[in-house]
Order: sequence, then structure tokens, then C-alpha cells
Amino acid sequence: MSSTVLAKPSPPVEPGAPKAGRKRKGGAGRTLARSAPLIPSMVLLAVFLLAPVVSSFYGSFTDSALTGSAAKGATFIGLQNYFHLFSDPDFLQSIWLTVVFLIGSAIIGQNVLGYGLAMLMQSGNRIIRGVVGTLVVTSWVLPEIVAAFAAYAFFHADGTLDSILRLVGLTGPNWLYSFPMLAVILANIWRGTAFSMLVYTAALADVPEDVQESAAMDGASGVKRLRYITLPMTRRSINTNLMLTTLQTLSAFTIIYVMTGGGPGTKSSTLPILAYQEAFKFSEIGLGTAIATILLLVGAVFSVIYIRALRPEVD
Repeated sequence: MSSTVLAKPSPPVEPGAPKAGRKRKGGAGRTLARSAPLIPSMVLLAVFLLAPVVSSFYGSFTDSALTGSAAKGATFIGLQNYFHLFSDPDFLQSIWLTVVFLIGSAIIGQNVLGYGLAMLMQSGNRIIRGVVGTLVVTSWVLPEIVAAFAAYAFFHADGTLDSILRLVGLTGPNWLYSFPMLAVILANIWRGTAFSMLVYTAALADVPEDVQESAAMDGASGVKRLRYITLPMTRRSINTNLMLTTLQTLSAFTIIYVMTGGGPGTKSSTLPILAYQEAFKFSEIGLGTAIATILLLVGAVFSVIYIRALRPEVD
């Protein structure tokens, strides 16, 4: 008795589709051809960005200097620069001052104030938006050196702030001498808040108004709407702005150098100021590049943290 086996019909094959079991020819070649236009930009990035970082990293392991025998030819000394730094109380104090400056002026000051100003710009009338926007953005568009001298004139003894206090019968301290870190923190907040305000203004504009209105009709207060609607919907913008302001503040040099020069003594000497002093004031290029390398690693750690926070949530 014979039996007939019916073969299952194969699915239709679309015209132009590659046959099963055959590898696409020329895939690697096409990928290389598409990447070829990026080669010049990658070379430029390697030359102007990667090469200085590698050179600085190597220099931190040498006794390179601007004077003496080391100026003619640097010698590899291993980790001696790093051992010297971590045994130096001025360096440890500089780390602490950098953390205070970063948290006070960037993470808290610029972001919190920038978010608040963005909400004010969103809910205020045209006059308020115009006045606030002009005052805040003006400090941002000024050249950095001009903004630094303006802040110096404001906090200096017998400067603008003291003149205002005397008008109301008060006498202020010498801010740059008695409270140097507070002065540079406030100056950096004034200088950089506009950037955060613009970022958050764009983020708040993307929050749907109907969601806010529905929450208000359900009885949610302004604080609850901010906590459960506005902040979660602008979370990615907050993380991005935190990363940008953190990196900008870690490398802040001009505003501190103009206002206090790292002083009095070392009371406002953050890591960029200390790196400059070691490299160019005391001619110890090796120590200066070691501090710069540590600062680079700190910035890389913050970048990794913020980038991980920006990853999309998986349900």
C-alpha cells in the first residue's frame, strides 16, 4: 500500500530578496566604503584630542620641568608624582575645595536655580520673561574674562556689593579674603545658570499641557505635579545638563584665577588652579600634568555615571 506525502508549500519569496544559505557579498566592502568619509575626522580627533591626553598621561610619570636639568630631558620616574601629591596636604585640600565648588555651583546652584528660572519663564507674563531672560542670558554671553572681572569688581572690597550694603547702613566683610570659596561659587552660579535655564526651558516646553491639566483637575497640587509629572518627564534633560555643567565646572579656571588667584593662600585653590601653579609657577610640569590627569579621571567617572543614568528604562 503506497502513501503519498504532501510537501508543505514554501513561503513566497519577495523579488530581490537574498536566497537562504547564501551570504551577502560585498557587505564588508560596503561598510568600509560608508565609513571612509569619517576617516579624516577620526584622524583629526586622534591628533588634536587623543594625542594631547596620551602625552599628558605619559608626562605625569616623568620629572618634566621648565627649569633645571629636567628641562633638557625628562626622566621616567613612575608613580613618584602621584605619591608626592597624595602626601601633600595642599593637594588633599584642593580636592575638597573642588568638590565643594562643584556641588555648590553646578549640581545645586546652576541646576536648581536654572530649573526654577525655566519654570518662571514658562508661567510668567511677557514682561517678566523679557526682564529675567535678559538679565540671566547677559552674564552667559559675556566673554569669560569679562564676566570674571565683573564678578571681581562686585565682590572686591569697596566694590559694588559693599556699596549696596552701605546704602542700607550695613558693612560687609572683605568677601574675597574672608569667604573666597563662597564668592567664586556665587560668581560661577551667576555665570553659568543661563545655560541650565535654556536647557530646562526647552525640556519644560515638551511636557504635555493636557497631562498637567488632568492632574490639576484630579486635585494634584503644584508640588505633586512637579514631583510626579514634570520632573520624571524631564529626567533625561536633567541628567544631560548635570553632566555638561559638571564637566564645565570641573575645568573652571578663569573665574577663580581672576577673582582670587587660588588665595588667600590656598583657600580657593581648586584642582585646575593647583595644576597651573605647579606647572607654571613652580615649573614642575610633571606634577601639573599628574593633577590634570587626576582631574581627567574624575570627569570620566562623572561622565560614566550620568551616561548610565541616561540609559532608557527597561520594563
